[in-house]
Amino acid sequence: MLSLDNVQVSIEGVRVLRNVSCRIEERKTTVLIGRNGAGKTTTLRAIMGLLPLDGGAIRLDDDDLVKSPAHHRAQAGIGYAPEDRRLVAELSVEENIRLPALALKLNKIETKRRLDEVYALLPQLHTMRERPGGGVSGGQGKMVALGRALMVARKVLLLDEPFQGLAPALALDYARTLGELRKHRPELALLITESSPALLDKIADRTLQIERGEILAKPTET
Repeated sequence: MLSLDNVQVSIEGVRVLRNVSCRIEERKTTVLIGRNGAGKTTTLRAIMGLLPLDGGAIRLDDDDLVKSPAHHRAQAGIGYAPEDRRLVAELSVEENIRLPALALKLNKIETKRRLDEVYALLPQLHTMRERPGGGVSGGQGKMVALGRALMVARKVLLLDEPFQGLAPALALDYARTLGELRKHRPELALLITESSPALLDKIADRTLQIERGEILAKPTET
C-alpha cells in the first residue's frame, strides 16, 4: 500500500499541497479528480520524489520514501506515466519502453519478460516498436508512456491525466486498455488523475477529490 500522510509541498514559495492524506491500496484503482491547478500533478510528482516535501510522510508498505531519490522509488516498484509523455524523440518506441530497464539494471531475461508482458497488453506498441519516438501521435505517445511505466510498476502505477488531449475514440481505447490491465495485473495499486472521471467509472474502485491542494471528499467505493 502507498500512503500519504499530511503531505505539504510548495513550488517557488507558494504552497500547492496542504496536508494531503490518502491510501492507495493494492488491487484497487483510485481516481484523483480535480480542476486544472488543483494539485493532481503535484501529488504524483511528490510521490515520485520529483518535488521536495515541506512536511508529511510518504510510505510504500513499511518503507519511508521521503528521503529516497526518484530512481529508488522506481526500483521499489512505482511506475509513473506523466501527462506530457516525455518520450525521447531520437529513440525508437521500443527503446523508449526499455529505458527503465536500463536505469534499473535489469538483466536481459527479466527485461524481455517485462517487455513481452507490455506487448501482450498493448499489441499496438509491438506493431510500431521500430518507429522513432518523435514520430508517434499524441494518443500513441500516451500508450508508449503507459508501456514504459509498466516496465517499472511492480506495486504501484501512477497515471497523470491519461485522457488529456485524446480524441474520443482513442480515449475509449485507452480506457479499455486500463480495464484489461486490471484483469492481467490485479495486484497493482493504480492512482489515476483526471479532470473528468467519466471514462473511468467502470474501473474506479475509489474516487478522491482535490481542490486547492486539499483532499475534500471522503473516498467513494464502487
